[in-house]
Amino acid sequence: MYNKIIFLAESVPKGRVFAMDTQTLITIGIQLLNGLILAIALGFILYKPLKNFMKNRTEKIQNQIDDTDAKMVKAKELMAEYNKKIDDIDKERIEFLEDARLKANNERKIILEQARQEADEIKKRSLESVLADEKRLQEETRLTIIELASLMAEKYITQTIDQKTQNKIFEETLAQMEGAKWQG
Repeated sequence: MYNKIIFLAESVPKGRVFAMDTQTLITIGIQLLNGLILAIALGFILYKPLKNFMKNRTEKIQNQIDDTDAKMVKAKELMAEYNKKIDDIDKERIEFLEDARLKANNERKIILEQARQEADEIKKRSLESVLADEKRLQEETRLTIIELASLMAEKYITQTIDQKTQNKIFEETLAQMEGAKWQG
């Protein structure tokens, strides 16, 4: 091979590395024609499959993007639904607490009213008991006073009135009692 390079180097005219003669131009033309034929042949042979491959790949990527977008929309809908459910749960919790607070307040009012009624009943019974005791004491006091008064009157009468006057008063009282109607 080294010999070939030397031979080629000697065939070039002196002082020129690259000669632009007809042989070189024909060779360049043939190579350009070969490149063009090869490009056209490869274009016919490979263009449609490459175009279909690229089209399929583009469609596949677009389908993945569309699926991803649909999943994102669905995920956003689910997030919105869950957020709504959380808000509903919060509202329910607030309503439940408010309802419990109202029930507790109503029960407190009922218990306080019952306690007031019981206190009023106890007060009424105590008052009735005090009034009954007062009446009983008044009656006992009246009876005691009557008894004492009759004892004092008897003592006074026995000391100041003689037997004849006592008999006369006794008969008058007896007559008045016989004339009065007895209540039965």
